[in-house]
Amino acid sequence: MFALDDRDLKILAILAREGRISKADLAKRINLSAAPCWERLKRLEDAGIITGYHAEIALKKVAPHIVVFMAAELENHRSADFQTFERAVQPLDEIVACWAVGGGFDYILQIVTTDIDSYQRLVDHLLEARVGLARYFTYVVTKPVKQAGAPPIGLLKGSDAED
Repeated sequence: MFALDDRDLKILAILAREGRISKADLAKRINLSAAPCWERLKRLEDAGIITGYHAEIALKKVAPHIVVFMAAELENHRSADFQTFERAVQPLDEIVACWAVGGGFDYILQIVTTDIDSYQRLVDHLLEARVGLARYFTYVVTKPVKQAGAPPIGLLKGSDAED
């Protein structure tokens, strides 16, 4: 684990909400001069804690789409079966997230595609590819209620990292 102090946590909390903040504004917000702030930021990037900077896109303003969560269960539970499935979902752009989970299912997938037909074609592709998919359950998102782009950094470290 990488040791983070209160300023590091504050940097992470601010950047998670405001990725386009200037370095000068970030330095002011954490009460540091620009050079030490830049050094901390570079250290967090080099350590792999900050893995990228992204834009949030309002897809509904760009194109019609649906968001589907799929709970997937594999036929077999050998290491090779999990690896086969995980390799198969990697190149599929519609699958925007995939989590291995404990409990009744093996994976939860978040899928963004144009419509139900294209979702079903994706599922058919997975079934025809014989990647071990035994059963799947489809949950169509009817409306977003909460989408937090920022992880609760302060809560995770037991510290108040908010500004």
